[in-house]
Amino acid sequence: MKCSDYGLTRTLERDNLNLNPLQRGGVLPAAARKALYEFGDGYSVCDYCEGRLDQLPRPHVNSFLDDLADFIKADAVRTVHGAREGKFAVMHALCEKGDTIVVDGNAHYTTHLAAERNGLEIVEVPSTEHPDYEIKPETYREVLEETLEETEVKLAVLTHVDGNYGNLTDAAAIAGICRELGVPLLLNCAYSMGRMPVELKTLKVDFVVGSGHKSMAASGPIGVLGMSAEWEDLLLKRSPRHEKKEVELLGCTSRGAPLATLMASLPYVRERVSRWDEEVERTRYLVSELEKMDGVRQIGLRPKEHDLVRFETPVFHEIASSHPRRGFFLYEELKKRRIVGIKRGQTRWFKCSVYGMTDQQVQYIIDSFREIVEENRD
Repeated sequence: MKCSDYGLTRTLERDNLNLNPLQRGGVLPAAARKALYEFGDGYSVCDYCEGRLDQLPRPHVNSFLDDLADFIKADAVRTVHGAREGKFAVMHALCEKGDTIVVDGNAHYTTHLAAERNGLEIVEVPSTEHPDYEIKPETYREVLEETLEETEVKLAVLTHVDGNYGNLTDAAAIAGICRELGVPLLLNCAYSMGRMPVELKTLKVDFVVGSGHKSMAASGPIGVLGMSAEWEDLLLKRSPRHEKKEVELLGCTSRGAPLATLMASLPYVRERVSRWDEEVERTRYLVSELEKMDGVRQIGLRPKEHDLVRFETPVFHEIASSHPRRGFFLYEELKKRRIVGIKRGQTRWFKCSVYGMTDQQVQYIIDSFREIVEENRD
């Protein structure tokens, strides 16, 4: 069979404006695309390895991890296969089967799966109701205190920015609560590390995890696990049989293209994070302009503090109810305008992001949505 027989082409997304929030932060710059080609073979970074991936001198994984630790202001950093593997490793190192952890109500499903795989009990901090879905520090405190009255809590987990509404939590405030109550905090930064400033020491959390393929312009799967010095001995303990290998990381983690592209993209990621305020303003402009149309409403906290936006769009659902193409009309109308990333058949609501786009591209997207309404509304 040919490559195309397996669907190994991507002409739909190429040279189009992609609104998918999962992908906006993972777009590879030129240096990463070159690294992808050079290090595409599975063990391509391992030519000079002497047993410790984090000490590899060529390519310079050792100095890269130092730079990455400096970037997120962590005492120690390791790459993992994704944020979910980082969460699992922290839970496995700190907890035993049957232990209790506290998790926010906007947590990604992988937080739950990591806990379930470790056999842990989950206590959830509820968000506020529609339309904000906010995780409030005072609610986190209340749930944590109530849980501590009943049992020991081995770990607290907080989603820095959730993938449903793009709400930025007050991580520093919740970290302060956890320190006061003596519970270590793991901050899930899959949608924030690499897009916006994230510093472990500034937020005063114990652990951070990030996603290279989601928010750090890397070829997946790869993630970042950062920690404070207090937890290094526990989380990075070595095997007694294989003295160079770190047990919780199963010796070595990401190799080849994912690691090489993350390394190549770090200077680019550092630079774009410094322009985070511009990204927020561009997102707020998108929201203000689209909400000028009747039947479009942003869901989640206001004003926006992150590029991921969820809109309720009854105007498009109303059009779909009488359109010959029904729910597929919006996807097809956008596709005609070389805009992708909104799922086929979705009209009641959608999530989008214009992270990394120019002002002109954002305006084109706004104008395109307006045209679609004007051309299809009775």
